[in-house]
Amino acid sequence: MPDKIPLQQILFLDIETVPMTGKFDELPENFRKLWSRKADMLRGEEGESAEDKFERAGIYAEFGKVVCISVGMFHPKEREWHFRLKSFFGEDETEVLKGFIDLLNGMRDKNPYLCAHNGKEFDFPYLARRILINRLKLPALLDVAGKKPWEVPFLDTMELWKFGDYKHYTSLELLAAVFDIPTPKDDIDGSQVAEVYYKDKDLQRIAVYCEKDVLTTARVYQRYLGADPVSDDQVASATGLEEKE
Repeated sequence: MPDKIPLQQILFLDIETVPMTGKFDELPENFRKLWSRKADMLRGEEGESAEDKFERAGIYAEFGKVVCISVGMFHPKEREWHFRLKSFFGEDETEVLKGFIDLLNGMRDKNPYLCAHNGKEFDFPYLARRILINRLKLPALLDVAGKKPWEVPFLDTMELWKFGDYKHYTSLELLAAVFDIPTPKDDIDGSQVAEVYYKDKDLQRIAVYCEKDVLTTARVYQRYLGADPVSDDQVASATGLEEKE
């Protein structure tokens, strides 16, 4: 376990993504053709069309977009750890990404690590791809091309749980259960984010859900270190997980 990394040097994060449009037929014509080709390669039920599979488009950076990025960091307070959360969310993906990029660039001199559950397979590459698609400059922390594995500042709570078993997948919800941590899925889960975004138009609800995933990831990481997770009254957020007095 990476117990030599100072806890306050880790930026925990999670992202929420949705398909680039609310409906398949709202895609530009060239993207409808490209998604149809992609859908042909995806597993599905017999007779399932490209339109039927479009609800899954949000997990692919080429056909989706980021609607929320939540981050959190530990900081010492009165001889115990406290955890602060912050979210960047909105309908303008470019602005969401700019806010996150500014945060990363401002932390560059602190040599931070980025930590997410399944982050190496999803969150980190998805963010890098969407940043480039939005014609923004890739921050140094995400620009890992040509770096040696030990030079990449990425931590992944799912990878850490594998212990070398690379065929093993464990969800964040399951890890929360086995470590007796409150579930982050007590309101919505990832499969419902697109509906909440396009139909309910409730970005605040998505941000609160995203922050719960960040907090759960941080608590799981503490369990890996053999420490007690932060309690609710040690958590502060401007979005929805308010610090209790």
